Amino acid sequence: MKKKILSGAIAIVLSMAMVSPVLADSKSACVAIGADNTEAQLKTVYGYFDIKRGDVEETVVTNADEREYLEGVVSLDKIGSLALSSVYVQEKNAGGIDLETHNIDWVTDEMYKSALGTAGIKNAKVIVAAYTPVSGTGALTGIYKAYETATGDSLDEAAKTTAVEEVVVVGELQDAIGDDAVNIINSLKGEIAQTKTMNDDQIRELIVATAEKYDTVLDDQQVEEILTLVNKFNELNMDPDTFIKLMEAGQQTQGFFQQVQNFFQEIGNFFSGLK
Repeated sequence: MKKKILSGAIAIVLSMAMVSPVLADSKSACVAIGADNTEAQLKTVYGYFDIKRGDVEETVVTNADEREYLEGVVSLDKIGSLALSSVYVQEKNAGGIDLETHNIDWVTDEMYKSALGTAGIKNAKVIVAAYTPVSGTGALTGIYKAYETATGDSLDEAAKTTAVEEVVVVGELQDAIGDDAVNIINSLKGEIAQTKTMNDDQIRELIVATAEKYDTVLDDQQVEEILTLVNKFNELNMDPDTFIKLMEAGQQTQGFFQQVQNFFQEIGNFFSGLK
């Protein structure tokens, strides 16, 4: 039994080595702060960023900036009238999106990662934070602004708008069906080479079939909302491999945590056997 536990521990260490990203050399960084934060609130936010104010360039995002992308796409209760969420963005040479959130209660980490890929951000360390719980939809505007300031590169406007719409569709879908919502969308994005040549009926069939792979049945409205999103994906210059890798990484992470759970179950069983 002891050998079995030791083997389990070794397996977990190996799994961590496989799924934990090797951080690439970092490049330029920028913070985008919500304009309606007080100095005390910003101190809390910078604590989440783990840097001192002034260490990196700072830019400001207003509620008007957020509405530029969100109005007409996101419900007013999720936009709000204040810009409170702030972001730290540091460009990386490689390694994908390294993301963490603090006090974000609607947009998930996986939703952010998927949307940032849609917007054209492939390698970056991103921290999204607020001093109090917020939905997190407005943070996308801050991420765009901080990334463009840090890198000096402009993201495609159509890609940025589509990424915001993606967050809304995935978020509402997640409210309805659970965590597989983002996997369904990433799976469809991995089929862009095919969907670009399909008509709407063929894409609808693909959407339904993709959802079924996750034991999910979509209603007609959900299918139509996803269809609209897929057609917008088809108009962008996106690399489908980006989203295939995101989906595979998510599945590997789920498998890792299952191994951890099994490992501690074994330890519990071992000590129970000593009684």
